[in-house]
Amino acid sequence: MESLPGKKTTTYIVEHLDPELGPWSTLEYRAIAQESAKAGVKFFLSSVPKVMSLPLELRDLKSLMIEHLSVEELLQEGKERVCLLDPAATVELSPQDGTKFDVFLFGGILGDDPPRVSQKDIPYVDYPELRIDENESTEMPFRYVKNADGSPCMPEGMVNLIKADSEKGFGDLL
Repeated sequence: MESLPGKKTTTYIVEHLDPELGPWSTLEYRAIAQESAKAGVKFFLSSVPKVMSLPLELRDLKSLMIEHLSVEELLQEGKERVCLLDPAATVELSPQDGTKFDVFLFGGILGDDPPRVSQKDIPYVDYPELRIDENESTEMPFRYVKNADGSPCMPEGMVNLIKADSEKGFGDLL
């Protein structure tokens, strides 16, 4: 695995523990990969099953690195430079942690409801309502960081995916 402990480039890893990759995860992973590229950091998905077919939206991203190995296999050396992003931690992250760690590992915390991570000083909106059309709306069951205009911050394409899901019949969702 390139640019892991011992290197100067910061690396973010999401351990993908699901046997499949749905459209919501695809949009979120694409957004993380694009933001990582802009910031000049590495973004890995680990534990990706070899038989999983990646969606085209992810296959074409040079900023997304796919690993079939588990985090334990990838990070056998240099564990002291790995920060497990644990929502139950008693100590919050600080800017100084960026110099202590080379790798930041997400695992099992994306999409927590209710969120367990301290969110003081972060503007957010709980359960935002998304307008589908003049007669229909959808309430999202999560807390979202607010954009400057007050709308929930979501990956590009997420609102369109939600609208498309709202047009499906009950049988389509099974």
